[in-house]
Amino acid sequence: MAGAIDTVADATRQENITRILDAAERLFRHYGYAKTNVADIARDLGMSPANIYRFFASKTEIHQALCARMLDAAHSMALEICRSKDSATERLRRYSQAQYRLTVDTMMDQEKVHEMVVVALERDWHVIDKHIDRVNALLAEVIREGIAAGEFPEQDADVAARCFGAATVTLCHPQMVAQCLAKDNRATPDELIDFAIRALQK
Repeated sequence: MAGAIDTVADATRQENITRILDAAERLFRHYGYAKTNVADIARDLGMSPANIYRFFASKTEIHQALCARMLDAAHSMALEICRSKDSATERLRRYSQAQYRLTVDTMMDQEKVHEMVVVALERDWHVIDKHIDRVNALLAEVIREGIAAGEFPEQDADVAARCFGAATVTLCHPQMVAQCLAKDNRATPDELIDFAIRALQK
């Protein structure tokens, strides 16, 4: 009986957390992160701010949880591509292109979302580092398979993954993407991806 009660309590807690995050994301997207406070989120949900603080200690914690949720979605996309049956080279290309499209579509075209991500990057939150570590692990796995298949020469896959990520960071960092869009003196996404892949092949 106690176990069943705990399960229901956990489910209710998770449901409340999801409702809070959904409301916060909706308001952040509409009004912007800086212009939205915990009282606004509580009002949107028809509850008191005290109820919000039962689940999150501050607006910053809500923002961190939202960023983690967005990055989880990005990781799921990366996982699907990196675990596909394509060649390692093609998977790295598709991953990089998808990351760029995601950045442009969900962060640049929606200014308020861009603001949320920039705040997270400026604060160097652990959720960003965790995401980078998970993506590097995926890329290293693809590179190891590429080495085994003869697509890439023998090399340290972990180092290669970190370098590949660093070489293509302008495709997924919202501030860098914003600075490089529509500028003729910057490498195009495809040029950058081709360059990074050729570096792995040498």
